[in-house]
Amino acid sequence: MSLVETNDGAVLLHERLGYYWQLNATGLSVLHSLTSGQTCEEAAQVLASEHAIDASRARSDVAAILASLRSADLLQENR
Repeated sequence: MSLVETNDGAVLLHERLGYYWQLNATGLSVLHSLTSGQTCEEAAQVLASEHAIDASRARSDVAAILASLRSADLLQENR
């Protein structure tokens, strides 16, 4: 996967399949949190703080972003 940041988020390239996928600024924020070693809960706390939203909504948003990345085969998780 290759990532290029844009003014309003990022574009991901699935190198093996050759297709592009767009992340908005919220998705990019979550991706940055998780790739810097934060847990999903910590990423949700950052999201809640950045956007002044309820913690449960932020957790839900993080889960939705992760589900989208998984379904697009853009997420490799350590096991």
